Amino acid sequence: MIKYIRNFSIIAHIDHGKSTLSDRLIQTCGGLNEREMTSQVLDSMELERERGITIKSQNVTLNYKSKSGQPYQLNLIDTPGHVDFSYEVSRSLAACEGALLIVDVTQGVEAQTVANYRIAKEMNLKIIVALNKIDLSTADPNRASQEIKNIIGIDVNNAIQCSAKTGYGIPELLECLIHDIPHPQGDPCAPLQALIIDSWFNQYLGVVSLICIKNGKLYKGDVLKSMNTGQKYTVDQIGIFTPKQVKREILDCGEVGWLVCANKNIIKTPVGDTFTLSTHPAKKACHGFKKLQPYVYAGLFPIGSKNQKIFRDALYKLSLNDSSLFYEPERSEFLGLGFRCGFLGLLHLDIIQERLRREYSLDLLVTAPMVVYEILTIDNRIIYVDSPSKLLSLTKIKEIREPVVLCNILLPKKYLGEIISLCIKKRGTQIDIIYHSTQVTLTYELPMSEIILNFFDQIKSASHGYASFEYKFSRFQRSNIVCIEILINKKRIDALTVITHQEQSIYHGRLLVNKLQKLIPRQQFDIVIQATIGKRIISRGIVKQLRKNVLAKCHGGDITRKKKLLYNQKEGKKRMKQIGNVNLPHTVFLAVFDVNNNKK
Repeated sequence: MIKYIRNFSIIAHIDHGKSTLSDRLIQTCGGLNEREMTSQVLDSMELERERGITIKSQNVTLNYKSKSGQPYQLNLIDTPGHVDFSYEVSRSLAACEGALLIVDVTQGVEAQTVANYRIAKEMNLKIIVALNKIDLSTADPNRASQEIKNIIGIDVNNAIQCSAKTGYGIPELLECLIHDIPHPQGDPCAPLQALIIDSWFNQYLGVVSLICIKNGKLYKGDVLKSMNTGQKYTVDQIGIFTPKQVKREILDCGEVGWLVCANKNIIKTPVGDTFTLSTHPAKKACHGFKKLQPYVYAGLFPIGSKNQKIFRDALYKLSLNDSSLFYEPERSEFLGLGFRCGFLGLLHLDIIQERLRREYSLDLLVTAPMVVYEILTIDNRIIYVDSPSKLLSLTKIKEIREPVVLCNILLPKKYLGEIISLCIKKRGTQIDIIYHSTQVTLTYELPMSEIILNFFDQIKSASHGYASFEYKFSRFQRSNIVCIEILINKKRIDALTVITHQEQSIYHGRLLVNKLQKLIPRQQFDIVIQATIGKRIISRGIVKQLRKNVLAKCHGGDITRKKKLLYNQKEGKKRMKQIGNVNLPHTVFLAVFDVNNNKK
């Protein structure tokens, strides 16, 4: 019965114990036995376990018998905590009626804790606070409770103290979940409405969709219709995760489960779409969630022409699993055929690159990551560009606008000076500052290009690891943006072009030229490296030629003989420079990435 179903997500800042708590809930409810239990059960990717982070939201259905003896069905969705994957949190919460907000009592409230709380609050979810890691010697539940009350504004009198590691407080937490979180409000007799929460590619089943039955019931063999595209599909298989993949004949109203149709193209059934029955369709779709636009773009080029098809297929399969991944073909004069890919942040880029390497054995060259710029032309047209080549190809530009984000930074008071100095260096504008008992909340407007690369590392370094931040896109703002082009022996290398702010262009150009001087191997002729903005050269360097000592065989004799040998060598070097090709190793292109990380 629907009144005994509870759908909830676990939300928290990164490394506050979400996945470990999920493990303990699974173990307590008997989802897996002792032999089958592994650390971080729901972190199914090897990459997730290695890095100790959750990348993809995961679902599990648990059967729990309350203290009164009443059986309940708990649908738990574990969510990521890193700011790059906050879109996964909002998608997961769309299927829930409640959220379990975890706070690490050794670290207290952090920025993503506040951000995730706001997402859950906007969706009108019932929020239960759990104080985790209570078993540690450095635990300070009183301080954590005070921070929750002061910074977030939640009454913590009923907060559950627990330890995901030892299992302390887990039974009380489960009882609190079933009593405080409301059951789904759907109607089992109404026309079917199934919200698509996620999709991924399985090499045996094809496209698998994670769905939540908002209204009605879903049976194996039903003919479904997408309310977004109108396309029809036949249900091949349905089931739930326990966390094992278990087949079922029916998914009832309020349940969360998986669905396999005869559909290989998930683009036609996007995440956030609603399935209904083709014979008895619902009148309107579920309230979904908008598709997130990528913030960071970079060119990915496979090493070796034989890998082109493998690379294209790999990106397609990854995009099924990750709807925020954008890609389109791109051709570089120097690197050949590749793809221009869009990501939510630098960690997202790093994860995709690592998955391509591990799962598909692809070695890739990655060009300098950049944000999307808004271009206003003289005839008042708006154009969005995500690559330097697109910006250089435009004429009649009236102004260039860069994306600005609203950034909330939570930090201890004693590091306030260092963090403000860092924000000023990043061209930030202070919007607000709020003092709490021991912490401060700083609100800044910052250019997105300044924070997507290494701002996280710099803010951690300036605060000795204690500060945290979260951000969201605010607007586009007029800015003095320039393209730095790299010429090697007067030949433009398109893959090394970068976009930066005018204030940083000289520094950035010099840094790039110095890096290239060290990385390009010496050849039989001088290699001239120039960094230019338009026709103006802002930095120049030379990789000196290798020279053979042509006078070694001359032991005395007429000076004219020596001059002739030196003249012949000089003329030969000139001819070689005119027809010779400069061979650039792969490390040269990685240098651009490092230069971006070394920005002021």
